[in-house]
Amino acid sequence: MNARWRLSAWYFMYFAFIGAYLPYFGLYLESLRLSPSEIGILMSLGQVVRMLVPALWGWLSDRSGRRVPIVRASAVFSFVSFGAYFFSDSLISLLGATLLLHLFLSGALPLVEALTFAHLHDDPEAYGRIRLWGSLGFIVAVLGVGVVLDSHQMQSLLWCSWGMLAILILVAWGLQEAPKRASIHLQTRPGKLSDLRVIVLLVAGFFMAAAHGLLYVFYSIHLVGHGYGKAVTGGLWSLGVIAEIMVFLVMPRLSQRFSLKRILLASFVLAVLRFLIIGWWVDSLLLLVFAQVLHAATFGAHHAATVAALNRWFPSGQQGRIQALYGSLSFGAGGMFGAILAGKIWENYDAAVTFSMASGLALIGLLVVIVGMIPDEAPSPDRISPVR
Repeated sequence: MNARWRLSAWYFMYFAFIGAYLPYFGLYLESLRLSPSEIGILMSLGQVVRMLVPALWGWLSDRSGRRVPIVRASAVFSFVSFGAYFFSDSLISLLGATLLLHLFLSGALPLVEALTFAHLHDDPEAYGRIRLWGSLGFIVAVLGVGVVLDSHQMQSLLWCSWGMLAILILVAWGLQEAPKRASIHLQTRPGKLSDLRVIVLLVAGFFMAAAHGLLYVFYSIHLVGHGYGKAVTGGLWSLGVIAEIMVFLVMPRLSQRFSLKRILLASFVLAVLRFLIIGWWVDSLLLLVFAQVLHAATFGAHHAATVAALNRWFPSGQQGRIQALYGSLSFGAGGMFGAILAGKIWENYDAAVTFSMASGLALIGLLVVIVGMIPDEAPSPDRISPVR
């Protein structure tokens, strides 16, 4: 098995775990009779960890030049720490288990992203084909676990997720370091964090992730509360990922026709619309399907363009750190802010108001792009690559 297939297998299993854990863990916490605020705090804890740990791991990997041992350790300790959930039913014990899990899990993805780019040194477009396996893993898991939970107790979620982490250990052991090559980059001047375009990209990413933070915590709870089964809920989650895959496939062509600013503007406008639909028209399955198709823009196009831009603006020796920083500020800080905010609003108001707030966060991100992004900054066609 060559390096590309090994990386594809890792993406498949990593996102299979995410597909089992993320959409349904809020429902599991609800079954333990936790309040919306407590659920929001628990679901945001992983984002808190992602603000700090990935940056540290990225710095260590860039300094040592070795990523695979850290990724393997991440898989092993994630599996061990997840076992604590079987003995946790109080808020304090669940906080401890969640902290341990994300402490070891959160740093792996940015390192594998950098590892993949290193393996594809001369063929960056192949990254999209490798990363698609992660989306497929998410789809398989979210559909399969949804069917399981419709006929079994919520405790089954723990066993399904734990099993996927066990397989992830085996897959991680098959990864290989990329051969060392001379650094070749598309620009002569390395990017700087002080550049306006970098600041705008990171701030906009914060607000997009914050808006999705509300979605990831309460979307499944929202649907089940309106009478949708867990299998249908899983199907809607999968539809969003399928739409995401379609965007990944056409992204090189889109990037040839549209600038980075235009892609980001479209992503934020559609995010404003998407979250309003989810909040106010949840009883219409047809509109929910449409809203999930918009995931292609609100997640797929936004993150593909963002990661590609950072990959172009920063040299290879800084990729581990910049990708980790982006994850920390967007998925970490943004996701944490959105999850905690969602818990507070959900507890005091209703779902429509909660998802309207998500729409408002996307609107702020839209204004950031309008005001701050350089109009003619276009992404390079051969560097558009998706990342979750």
